[in-house]
Amino acid sequence: MDPVHMALLLAAGVGAGFCNAIAGGGSLLSFPALLAFGLPPVTATVTNAVAVWPGYLGGAAALRKRAGEYRELLPRLVITGTAGALGGVLVLLAAPPAVFAALVPYLVLGATALFAAQPWLSRRLAVRQSDSRLLLFAGVFLGGAYGAYFNGGMGIVLLTALALGLDASAQLLNGLKSVLTVAVSTTAMIAVALFGPVHWLAVALLAPACLAGGVLGARFADRLRPTVFRGVVIVFGAGAGTAMLLTA
Repeated sequence: MDPVHMALLLAAGVGAGFCNAIAGGGSLLSFPALLAFGLPPVTATVTNAVAVWPGYLGGAAALRKRAGEYRELLPRLVITGTAGALGGVLVLLAAPPAVFAALVPYLVLGATALFAAQPWLSRRLAVRQSDSRLLLFAGVFLGGAYGAYFNGGMGIVLLTALALGLDASAQLLNGLKSVLTVAVSTTAMIAVALFGPVHWLAVALLAPACLAGGVLGARFADRLRPTVFRGVVIVFGAGAGTAMLLTA
C-alpha cells in the first residue's frame, strides 16, 4: 500500500465517522475510497461494514442519552433492526458478486440522492402528528436490511423510518437512530467478519479513523451546521456513482 492510498483511507475514515455523527452518509466517503484502493465491490462493502462500525459506536455512546421517553420501545426496535440486518447480510453473502457489482453505481447514486433530499424529507415528516407502529417497525426492518446489504445512507433510511412512525423531536429521533445503526452495523460486522472477504489491512487503517471521526462529530453535533459536510458528501457520492456508471 503506497502512502497516497494510506492517506486517502485515513482521510475517508475520519470524514465518514464525522459525517455519520453530524449528518449521516459517511459511507459515501469510505466505500468509494475502498473501491479506489482497488477492492472488488463486495470486498469493499464488507470491509466498509467492519471499518465504520467503531464510528457508529463512538457516535451512539455520545447520543444514547437522547432516547428519552422511548427507552421502553428501544429493545423492540433493536430486535427488529437486527432481524432486518440478518436478512440483508444473507442476501449480500449468498447472491453472486456480479449482481452486487452491477447494482453498486445505482446504490451509490440512490443513497446520495436520498442524502441530498434529507432536509426536505425531514420538513415533510415533521408535520406528522401521530405515531404509527406499523410504519415504524416495517421501516426499521427494511432499513436494517438495507444497511446490512449496502451501508451507504443507512442512517438516513433509519431516521426516515423513525420519523414516519414516531411523533418526536429531531434530537430524540437522532438518538434512537444512532442506537439502531450500532445494532444493524454490529450484526453486519460480525457476519461479514466471519464469512465475508474482508480486507483486514484496510480495516486496520479505516476503523481507528472512523472511531476518531465519530467521537469528534458527536461532540460537535449540536454546534456545527452540517451544510458544508453535506455538500462534500453529495458531490463525492454523485461523482463516484457517475464514474462507476461510465466505467462499467
